[in-house]
Amino acid sequence: MFEPPSGDPREKVTGLAHIVAAGRYSLNGFRDLLGELAFRHELLGFMLGLGVLILLGVPGWQTGLFCLLFLLLAAVESLNTAIERIVDRVSPEVSDMARQSKDMGSFAVFCLLCANIGFFAWAVWRQLAG
Repeated sequence: MFEPPSGDPREKVTGLAHIVAAGRYSLNGFRDLLGELAFRHELLGFMLGLGVLILLGVPGWQTGLFCLLFLLLAAVESLNTAIERIVDRVSPEVSDMARQSKDMGSFAVFCLLCANIGFFAWAVWRQLAG
């Protein structure tokens, strides 16, 4: 269990206050992520894709899976953004390790983008093909 060092101004929050604080931190993270152009593009693509799936009458489980894939994409995009910010903070100079760290985070986002687009295309094709 984490114990703040003596003299640390942070007090350990427990119970319902801990849940409320965690929710607040998550909302702040979402707001920060909305400041990222890449995430705004992904969010727009999701909203357009969701609209297409609904208009085509794609089965609910496929629409739900599309939403779940987007949530995974948003989570990985958030982690990638965190990696980039930390690397920029601790390694402002150009280094191979910093570049590799950023590239791996970017690749993780790319993999989930491919999964989202692939699933969307499959769901549309399946619906149109009957």
